Amino acid sequence: MKRSKHRGHKEERNGDEPAILETEDLDRQGMFMGGGPHADTISLASVTAVTTNVSNKRSKPDIKMEPSAGRPMDYQVSVTVIEARQLVGLNMDPVVCVEIGDDKKYTSMKESTNCPYYNEYFVFDFHVPPDVMFDKILKLSVIHSKNLLRSGTLVGMFKLDVGTIYHQPEHQFYHKWALLTDPDDITAGCKGYVKCDIAVVGKGDNIKTPHKANESDEDDIEGNLLLPEGVPSERQWARYYLKIYRAEGLPKMNTSIMANVKKAFIGENKDLVDPYVQVQFAGQKGKTSIQKSSYEPIWNEQIVFTEMFPPLCKRMKLQLRDSDKVNDVAIGTHFLDLRKIANDGEKGFLPTLGPAWVNMYGSTRHYTLMDEYQDLNEGLGEGVSFRARLLISLGMEILDTSSPDISSSTEVQVDGVPNISETAAGKVEEFFLFGSFLEATMIDRKIGDKPISFEVTIGNYGNEIDGVIKPKTKGKKAGGDSDEEETELIHNSSEEEMEDDGDLASVASTPPMKPVITDRNYFHLPYFERKPCIYIKSWWQDQRRRLYNANIIDNIADKLEDGLNDVQEIIKTEKAYPERRLRGVLEELSQGCSQFLSLANKDQNQAGRTKLDRERLKLCMSELESMGQQAKTMRSQVKKSTVRDKIKLAQNFLQKLRFLADEPQHSVPDIFIWMISNGKRIAYARVPSKDILYSNVDEETGKDCGKVKTIFLRIPGKKGFGPAGWTVQAKTEIYLWLGLSKQRKDYLSGLPNGFEENKLTKGPGLPSSPPISLTYMMKQIFQLRVHMYQARSLFAADSTGLSDPFARVFFSTQSQVTEVLAETLCPTWDQLLVFENVELFGEASELRDDPPIIVIEVYDQDTVGKAEFMGRTFAKPIVKMADEHYGPPRFPPQLEYYQIYRGNCTAGEMLAAFELLQIGPHGKADLPPIDGPTDMDRGPILPVPLGIRPVLSKYRIEVLFWGLRDLKRVNLAQVDRPRVDIECAGKGVQSALIPNYKKNPNFSTLVKWFEVDLPENELLHPPLNIRVVDCRAFGRYTLVGSHAVTSLRKFIYRASDKQANNWSTTEEIVVVSMEPETTFKKVDTVVKLDSGSEAVVKIEVSDDDKDGKGKKKKRKKGGDENEEEELDESMLDWWSKYFASIETLTEHLKAQEAALSDSEDRDDMDLADGGDIKPDDSPVKGNKRGKGRKEKKKPVVDPFEKKKPKLDELQVYPKELEGEFDNFEDWLHTFNLYRGKSGDDDDQNVADEDRVIGKFKGSLCMYKVPLLDDITREMGFDSNMGTFQNIPHNDPINVLVRVYVIRATDLHPADINGKADPYIAIKLGKSEIKDKENYISKQLNPLFGKSFDIEATFPMDSTLTVSIYDWDLVGTDDLIGETKIDLENRYYSKHRATCGIASNYAIHGYNVWRDPMKPTQILAKACKDGKMDGPHYGPGGRVKVANRVFMAHTEIEDENGLKKQTDEHLALTVLKHWEEIPRVGCKLIPEHVETRPLLHPDKPGIEQGRIEMWVDMFPKDMTAPGPALDISPRKPKKFELRVIIWNTDEVVLEDDDIFTGEKSSDIFVRGWLKGQQEDKQDTDVHYHSITGEGNFNWRFVYPFDYLMAEEKIVISKKESMFAWDETEYKIPARLNLQVWDADHFSADDFLGAIELDLNRFPRGAKTAKQCTIEMVTNEAEIPTVSIFKQKRIKGWWPFVARDENDEFELTGKVEAELHLLTGEEAEKNPVGEGRNEPEPLEKPNRPDTSLLWFLTPFKAIKHLICDQYKWLTIKIVTVLLLIAILAIFLYSMPGYMVKKMLGA
Repeated sequence: MKRSKHRGHKEERNGDEPAILETEDLDRQGMFMGGGPHADTISLASVTAVTTNVSNKRSKPDIKMEPSAGRPMDYQVSVTVIEARQLVGLNMDPVVCVEIGDDKKYTSMKESTNCPYYNEYFVFDFHVPPDVMFDKILKLSVIHSKNLLRSGTLVGMFKLDVGTIYHQPEHQFYHKWALLTDPDDITAGCKGYVKCDIAVVGKGDNIKTPHKANESDEDDIEGNLLLPEGVPSERQWARYYLKIYRAEGLPKMNTSIMANVKKAFIGENKDLVDPYVQVQFAGQKGKTSIQKSSYEPIWNEQIVFTEMFPPLCKRMKLQLRDSDKVNDVAIGTHFLDLRKIANDGEKGFLPTLGPAWVNMYGSTRHYTLMDEYQDLNEGLGEGVSFRARLLISLGMEILDTSSPDISSSTEVQVDGVPNISETAAGKVEEFFLFGSFLEATMIDRKIGDKPISFEVTIGNYGNEIDGVIKPKTKGKKAGGDSDEEETELIHNSSEEEMEDDGDLASVASTPPMKPVITDRNYFHLPYFERKPCIYIKSWWQDQRRRLYNANIIDNIADKLEDGLNDVQEIIKTEKAYPERRLRGVLEELSQGCSQFLSLANKDQNQAGRTKLDRERLKLCMSELESMGQQAKTMRSQVKKSTVRDKIKLAQNFLQKLRFLADEPQHSVPDIFIWMISNGKRIAYARVPSKDILYSNVDEETGKDCGKVKTIFLRIPGKKGFGPAGWTVQAKTEIYLWLGLSKQRKDYLSGLPNGFEENKLTKGPGLPSSPPISLTYMMKQIFQLRVHMYQARSLFAADSTGLSDPFARVFFSTQSQVTEVLAETLCPTWDQLLVFENVELFGEASELRDDPPIIVIEVYDQDTVGKAEFMGRTFAKPIVKMADEHYGPPRFPPQLEYYQIYRGNCTAGEMLAAFELLQIGPHGKADLPPIDGPTDMDRGPILPVPLGIRPVLSKYRIEVLFWGLRDLKRVNLAQVDRPRVDIECAGKGVQSALIPNYKKNPNFSTLVKWFEVDLPENELLHPPLNIRVVDCRAFGRYTLVGSHAVTSLRKFIYRASDKQANNWSTTEEIVVVSMEPETTFKKVDTVVKLDSGSEAVVKIEVSDDDKDGKGKKKKRKKGGDENEEEELDESMLDWWSKYFASIETLTEHLKAQEAALSDSEDRDDMDLADGGDIKPDDSPVKGNKRGKGRKEKKKPVVDPFEKKKPKLDELQVYPKELEGEFDNFEDWLHTFNLYRGKSGDDDDQNVADEDRVIGKFKGSLCMYKVPLLDDITREMGFDSNMGTFQNIPHNDPINVLVRVYVIRATDLHPADINGKADPYIAIKLGKSEIKDKENYISKQLNPLFGKSFDIEATFPMDSTLTVSIYDWDLVGTDDLIGETKIDLENRYYSKHRATCGIASNYAIHGYNVWRDPMKPTQILAKACKDGKMDGPHYGPGGRVKVANRVFMAHTEIEDENGLKKQTDEHLALTVLKHWEEIPRVGCKLIPEHVETRPLLHPDKPGIEQGRIEMWVDMFPKDMTAPGPALDISPRKPKKFELRVIIWNTDEVVLEDDDIFTGEKSSDIFVRGWLKGQQEDKQDTDVHYHSITGEGNFNWRFVYPFDYLMAEEKIVISKKESMFAWDETEYKIPARLNLQVWDADHFSADDFLGAIELDLNRFPRGAKTAKQCTIEMVTNEAEIPTVSIFKQKRIKGWWPFVARDENDEFELTGKVEAELHLLTGEEAEKNPVGEGRNEPEPLEKPNRPDTSLLWFLTPFKAIKHLICDQYKWLTIKIVTVLLLIAILAIFLYSMPGYMVKKMLGA
C-alpha cells in the first residue's frame, strides 16, 4: 500500500481523473516473468507491501470528491497591439479592434497609412469556469475610417479561441503577426498583418516575458505568424459540414413557463418539446429547423461553416434546445473537440466523425418550474443524468478558392440531406446490465431516516419517469421511448411483468430500506447477508469495438501510471534500485503495446464502422507501435543517473495514451446511480459504460467490470462545490456488469463467493432470470486493528491558524474515533483502535487477498456546533487468516504515509498501519496479544504496539533564534512582548522574551537546544512546530501564529568527510590566466576539484568573458555602430552597458532554448535509432558545474565572428534576485507564521498569503547526540553557538539603502483610456518616498532611470516595498502593483548581496567601481571571515588564496591615461571565482539588474507588470559610498532630416484632359516623418504632366528627437483638447513619401507611396531605369543602408500602391536626396523649406506643355468640336439659331404691325 495519488488536472479537462490507491499485486507489475521474479523488475517497495498473488475482485476507489469542472476562476487576458503592416487599401485610416466574447476595445486611429504603429495595451478580466473561458473567441479586426458617426469598413480579421493561447508555452504569443482575412470574401487572400502580444493568465500562473529581441528578427513576418506550433503558415479555407439526422430519448414534457400555465388551466400534461439544434463554432452560430411537439425529432439537415483550416478554435458546441415563445431552454450540450477527431501527423486525417450517436447529459428529469441544475444542460459541470442522444456526422473539405463557382462569403448555411440508413450507426443489440449493492454505509445523517433506495439507469432505461420498454422491432428503433402509446411503464421494482416472449422486465431500483445509525455523522443500510440486485435490459447500437480499444489503451495507461508512481515512491523513500523498477515498467509498457496491436485489429467489417473508426485505429496502431519501440529502447538506457529524465519521457507516453483512449464517438451511454430518499433525489454517481463493459478478452474488459467497486455518491451541480460537496453523501460497495445479453452466462462470476440467488417467483421458473437479491451463506469474523500514529500538514480549521484534529475510521458498518489533540496541525495520536467482531461476507481466501477498504476522515473538534471536515483518505488492511503465522515478512505491518484529500486539494498526510486478523474457531485466544507500553495517564487509550511503532534514537535539535518580523495585529491589539516556542515530538525549547517588539524585534539569546527521541528512519520524523505567543499582562498568553516545518531533512547536520577537513595538506593549483586579445576558439572548462586530488587545471578567461560565461555579443544597436572600430569612452554611459547586457541575456536565452530543443531532439533521435545515449564526455565526471558551463558555451562561441566593441556588462536577471540565490537562506531562514482558517479555494497556496501574520527568522540544526568532535576541535570554536559558528551578531545596525529603478514594463492599465500615469513610491520602515511630481504621462512601459537613498536600521526596517502608483488629477492615486524585498536576508547573506561585484575594475568612466570597499579589501575580509590563509599577492600577477592560485594583469589606467600598478584586478578575479574556493566558497553576487513582478493585493497571483531595478546597501559604520550612479534616461538627441525631392518619373496618369483628351496628372509629393501627419509637407504642384515626369527641386525639413539605443523617434503631444499634459510617444523612425494627383474641386487622388525605415532602407537606384518595384517587394535580398551612418544619400525610389487584386503595382518613381544633420549642425547652416532662403534651390525647369494649347488654339478647338463634343455642338448651334430667329421675330414684329396698321 502506498500513499494514494492523483493525476494533475491541468491537461485532463474531461471531468475528474480519479486519484489512485495502489495495491501492489506482483503479477500486475509483470514480476512473475519466467518463473521467478527478475531482479530488474522487482522492487523492494512492492515486495514489502504485498507478497502474494492477488485476485482482483475489487477495483480501486476514486478519492477526489469534488468536480473540478464548472467552478469559476479568475482569468486575465492581456493584448498588446504593436503595429500593423501591409494593410490592403488606399490611403486608409486604420483602427484595430480587439474583441473577446462581448467585450470590445479599440486602439486610436492612425491617419493615412498602411502600416500604422500603435503599441497599445488592453486588459480583459473574467471570472468564469475554465471551459467557458477557453471557448471564448478572441477577434482582432482592422477597421478603416471609423469615427463617431460611422462604424467604418472591415479590412480584415483574425480569430482564435482563448484555449489555444492558454495551451501555448508560457500561456502566451509574444511579438507575433496575425494574418488578417476578410470573412466576406474568402477568395481575396491576405488583407494585412497585425503584430501583437497576447497572454492569458489564470490565478497562480506566472508569465515570463521573453526579453525584447531586436526588431530585425521580427520583421520576418512569415516566420513569426501568430499560430500555434505545428500549424502550417499557409492556412486554407475549408467547409465544415455538420449533418444532424435525428435525436431520441428527449424528455417528454415541456418545462417552460407557458407549459406550466397551460397545465394549470387546461390540465393538459403531455405538452411535448419543440426541439432544434444550435451549433457554435469559431464565433459563428447555426441552427436547424424546429420540429414541433416531438421527442423523436428527425431533421436530416446539415449546417455548413466556412472557416480556415486548421482552425484555431478547438471545440464545436452542439446544443439541443427547446424552442419556446418566452425563452429557449437548453436540453443538453455536447462539445466536439476537433483535436480528437483529426490528426496532423504525416499519416494524419482531416476532421471526420460518424455517422454516430453522441450522448448528452445534464440535469435530472423531474419536471419542475425552475430547474436548479439548468447549468448542467448548458455544458457547465458534469451532467448528472442522461438527457438525449443525437445522431450526427461531421465532414470537411478544403476549398479551392480560385475556382469561380465558390461563394465567397463565410455565412453559415443550412441545407437538407438525404435520410440515413437504419444501420449506419451500427446494428442494434440487446445489452444487459446487472448490479448488486453489497454495502451502503456513510449515509449523511442530514438526509434523515426516511427509507432509502438506489436507482440505476442507463440512458432512459430504468428511469422511473420516462420508463422505456424494448423497441417493437429490433431494427426499427435504437432505444429511446416508444413511438406508439406506451404499453408498459415499469414504475417500481415490486410489480415485475413478464413480456410475451418469455423474457424478463427490468428491476432498476433496490427496495426502500430504513437506514440505521452508525455514529454522529452517518447512517448505514442494514443489508447484512441479503444484498439487493438490479438488472436492466437495454437496446443500443453494437459499437463495443470502440470501447474495447479504449479499454486496452486505458489498461496500459493505468499500469504505466501505477508503475511510475511506484518508481517515484521508491526515489522519494530512498529505497534501492528505482532503475530496476522503471525497467520493469517500460518492459510492461512495450508488451502492452504489442498486445494492443494484436487485439485491436479485430471486427473490421462490423456494421456502423465510420471513417473516424478506421483512421483512429490506424493512428492508435502506429502510435502504440512506435511507443512500444521507444519503450524497449529506453529500457536499455535506464541507468541510475538517468532515472529522473526517463520518468519525464514516460510521463509523456502516459499523456499520449490518455489522449488516445478518449473515444469521441459514443456508443452506450454512461450509467447513473441515484440515491433516492422519500422520493427525493439526493446524491449520484456516474459510471462510464466502458469501465464495466464485458469482453471475453481480459485486456478489453472494463477495469471495473465484474468487480466490487467502492463508489462515493456526491451532490449534483453547483451545490457540490466547496465544503458541501466534500462530505460523503453515501459510500456504496457495488458490483456492476454490462455486456450483450448473449454473453450473459458469467455475469455473476466476479462476486465474492458463497451466496445463493433469490429469483422472482413468478410463472414457470425461468432458468434465465437474474436474481433480485443474493443471500450470503458464508461469513467470516475479523478483528481490525488500526494503528494511527500521526498526521502532518493538516488543514487549518480554526481562526488561530491551528486545528483540534481527531480521526474517525470507518470499516464496514462500524466506526471509531481517536482522541482529540488540541491546537496542532501535526497531531501524534499514537493510538491503536480495535474493531471487534467485524463481519465480512464471502470466502475466506478471497477476503484475504482483497479486503474492503477502510475510510479515514479527519475532523476539527469545535466546542460549539458540528466538527468540521478536514480531509479524507483510504487504506487497505493487511489480512491474516486464522491458520497463518503472525510474523515476517507481512507482520507486523509497517507504518506508511497516506495522502489526505479535501475536495480536490491535498490536505496533509497520515502515518498509520492497518491489519485485519481473522478470528478462528478458538476465538480471540489465537490473536497476537496487544502488547505495548500501557500508559496509565491515557486510561483506556491503547498506544501503537512496539513492533509497529518506529525505532527511536536520541537527537539534539539546535535552534538559532534571530528575530521576528512584520507581525500584524492580533485581535486588534499590537504584539508587544513576543516569544517563540519550538516543539518537536513532545519536547521543546522557548526563546528569550523580546521585551519591546517595536524597539528591537531581535532575540537576545541566539542559540538554544533540546534533546528529543526521534525515529531512526528520517522519513518518519515528526514535524517541528514553531509557535509565536504574545505575553500579555496578568500572565495571559495569546497565540500569534504558527508554522510547521514538515520535513527536517534539510536541517540535519551531516559532518563533512575527513579529507575535506585537512584541506591544507595537499597543494593544488588552479591557474586563471587573463589573456587580453585572443581570437582563436577556446575550450573553456571550469573545474571543481575535490580537495584531495592533485591537479593543475588551466582556466582561461578571455577579456570579453563575463563571469566566465564566454558569451559573444552581437553588434551593438544603433548609435554605437558607427564607432565600431574604436569605442569612444566619452560617448558611453550606464545605458550602453545596460543595453549590451540585455542583448547578451536575449542571446543567452535563445541559446539555452536552442540547446534545450537540441537535447530533446537528441533524445528522440537516440530513441528512434535505438542508439545508446553516450555518457557525457566532460573532463571531470559527475561534476555538475563543469558540465553546465560547458553546455552554455557550445552554441555561442564563434571564432570568426566579427569583433565587436568591447563593453563591460552587468548581469540582467529575468527574475527576482532571490529566486536565483535560494531566497538568500544560506544560513538565515525565514518561516512564515500563519493564523486564521485556510482558504476553501482550489488553489490553497494563494489563499495562504492572506493568512501570513508575520515571519520568524532563524535556523535549525539537528544531529544524533554523540556528535563527532571534529567540529569542536576547530580553532575559535564558540561552544555557546553550537553548530552555528561564524554568525554575525544581531544587534541593530544602520545602513544606507540605495534603490535604483530603471524601468517598468507591461503595467496593468489604470485609466479608462487604457493607459496609466505611473510614478514610483518607496517605503522602508517609517520612511516613505513618493516621486509624484515626476510621473510619466500615459505610459505602460515607463523608463524611470532614478535612484533613491534611504537610511534604515536593521532589524526594524527590513522589508523594502517598491510600488508603482497611477497619478490622477482628481481623487486618490491608484496602486498599480508593488514588490517587496527582504533586505535583511540580503544583507547578511554569504553571497554578499550588499553591492554587486562589477565584471571589471575601473576608477573612472562609465564602469567606475561603485563599492566603497575595493576588491582587495573585500577579498581580505572574506578570507578573514572564512578563517582562510591569504590572500598572498605574488610577483607576475599571481595571487594565492588557501591553496588556489589565480592570475590576472596588474595595470590600471587613470583619467589622464597614466598606467599604475595595482592588485585590484587580481583580487577581483578571485572574487569572481569565489565559489571554487574550498569549504567557504559560494557565488558572490555580480553587478546586476533584477526583474521583479509587480503584484496587487486585490488580485493575488496575477502579475500586474514588472519592474527592473537593483538595490545597494552600505553599512553606516564603514566608509561612505560615492555619489549614486547616474542612470537618468538618455535624452533624445536632436536631429534634422532634410529631404530634397528633385524629380518624379513614370507616375501613373489619372486625369483625362478635358481639352486635349490626353492622360495627364497634376503631380505633387507629400512627406512626413513623425507618427501622424502633423508635420506633413507638400511640394508645389507640377501641373499637367503627360509623361508622368515631374520636376520639383523642393526641400522638406523635418526636425526630430531621436533615441539612438532604441531606434525610436520621441514625440510629445497632447492626446486631445482636454488632456492635462503632453504624452510622450516613441515611434519607429520611418519617412513616408506619397505621390498625389491634385484636383481643384474634388478631393486629391492618392497615387502611390513608399515608406523608408531610416535605420534600414534600400539604397536608391542610380537612374530611374534601374529603379524597380523589387526594391519594395523583396526587401530581404536587397542591401540596406542607415541614414544615421550614411548621413547623406541620393537616388531613385519606387512609389507603389495595391491594385484590385491586392498585388503591389508600381505607380511612379521619385528622385530624392536625404541629408541627416545633428541639431547643432543644422543650426550652424540653416536652410529654407521649399525653395526659400537660405540656400534656396533653383526653380525647376518645367517644360511648358501646360501652356501649349494657347499657342495651338485651332488644334485644341478642332479637337473639342470635332471629336469630343460633336453632337453637343450641333445641338447648341441649332438651338441658338432658333432662339435668334425668335428674338428677331419678337423684336421686329411690333414695328411691322404698326406699319401695317398705319398702312405705310
